[in-house]
Amino acid sequence: MEALLETPANRPVSIAEPPPAQFNFATHVFRLNEARASKAAYIDDAGATSYGELEDRARRFASALHALGIHAEERLLLVMQDTVELPVAFLGALYAGVVPVVANTLLTSADYTYMLSHSHARAVIASGAVLANVREALAGTESDDCMLIVSRPTDATTAAPQRALHELTDQAAPAAKPASTGADDIAFWLYSSGSTGKPKGTVHTHANLYWTAELYAKPVLGIHEDDVVFSAAKLFFAYGLGNGLTFPLSVGATTVLMAERPTPAAVFERLARHRPTIFYGVPTLYANMLSSPQLPARDAVALRVCASAGEALPREVGERFTAHFGCEILDGIGSTEMLHIFLSNRPGEVEYGTTGRPVPGYEVELRDETGQPVAEGEVGDLYIKGPSAALMYWGNREKSRATFLGEWLRSGDKYRKLPNGCYVYAGRSDDMLKVSGQYVSPVEVEMVLVQHEAVLEAAVVGVDHGGLVKTRAFVVLKPGIAPLDMLADELKAFVKERLAPHKYPRDIQFVDDLPKTATGKIQRFKLRELL
Repeated sequence: MEALLETPANRPVSIAEPPPAQFNFATHVFRLNEARASKAAYIDDAGATSYGELEDRARRFASALHALGIHAEERLLLVMQDTVELPVAFLGALYAGVVPVVANTLLTSADYTYMLSHSHARAVIASGAVLANVREALAGTESDDCMLIVSRPTDATTAAPQRALHELTDQAAPAAKPASTGADDIAFWLYSSGSTGKPKGTVHTHANLYWTAELYAKPVLGIHEDDVVFSAAKLFFAYGLGNGLTFPLSVGATTVLMAERPTPAAVFERLARHRPTIFYGVPTLYANMLSSPQLPARDAVALRVCASAGEALPREVGERFTAHFGCEILDGIGSTEMLHIFLSNRPGEVEYGTTGRPVPGYEVELRDETGQPVAEGEVGDLYIKGPSAALMYWGNREKSRATFLGEWLRSGDKYRKLPNGCYVYAGRSDDMLKVSGQYVSPVEVEMVLVQHEAVLEAAVVGVDHGGLVKTRAFVVLKPGIAPLDMLADELKAFVKERLAPHKYPRDIQFVDDLPKTATGKIQRFKLRELL
């Protein structure tokens, strides 16, 4: 039986029943696609992989994990580019009861050292392109029993002795039975950055994957088996994992994967060659696509619907995109903690400049600093309740207690509700910034800037550029040093060398001093008033 909810437009929407208590998401999607064994599940830069091949390789990898001595509930770190090997490893681990921990491929070796130590990973799979960073990370850990497995080694990575993912799967027989897992058992982790800049291990269950497909992908996005989907947001994001794995596999669609960075040119090439019907992006990318001289004509693509998340989509960007392609962008908001989008625009009801309405199956509330509901039209902190919420942050009780409040989750975002029921984004509740859909801790950037020999103090804030957030650093130089343009470029490069690429300040302004409280804390709100 399915329950019915009434949407704001008074359309009945079916809400799926919960999965059975005994539930393994990998087994679930394999069974759904038994009749599609010859259909393409993935198309990556190396070619197509059918649903039958995907299941076979994933089950072989499950056997390989057991042969390596990796047991159920132990962790496996995945530092992998968007190739079919990532879904193979992710699903194979779920099938085996091993917990995959999906990591951003753009981080530093220090970040990976922390993740390896924090997760106590028994093995790490690294794509050839990021192997050097992962090797350096392994050398920085205290443990020497974490195995290294290489996916798609390059010519530069084949010399050193190592395990190759394709050899492990080729040599293993498909696992006969899946691990006996429950719907509420731990399935996988995703790392989410926090206000200190330290990643938080966000723990999700097998059922959480199921719920995002049943509540958002099918009834809101309208995904079906005839779709070809392409996500510029990578699989290591919660957003990208749903876009390119959970959703298409739940209906038998075909997914296009791209290992390289999602530049407009690279996206256009896939849109024209594979003609996806669903595209997932972030506002910065949509804006860059529209400003590119290579923007394809409407009839050169086959888009029927697009999605956007990561930061608020500017009204002008959405309207221009729809005018050009005749295709709506469904702007929404999700989080690593809720796994995917819980507040979204709907096809045919898009109101650009808003994040739409709650996805059926989720509840949202706006509360003030005391936890009480705010009046309609007033800005409040966004709280969410829904079945895809994570269990906790691993090994971080303080942050878990501050975020997971009974049935409710504190998002850290501020919103206001319009009389028509749509929600409008009003910024973050703390000083964290979202740049290109990824969180940036101002303190982390500031700490790197002050390591430069010319810098005395620094403060980083977000600057609005046409509705998109960019970072600006206010820098106080040491006495006797001139604030030259050349120095500003040098500082940007200095940060780029030490942090993930998206964290460097896009603009640097030299000032004589920084506004502070009596206790010496930087008053960032005063810096924002200068913008």
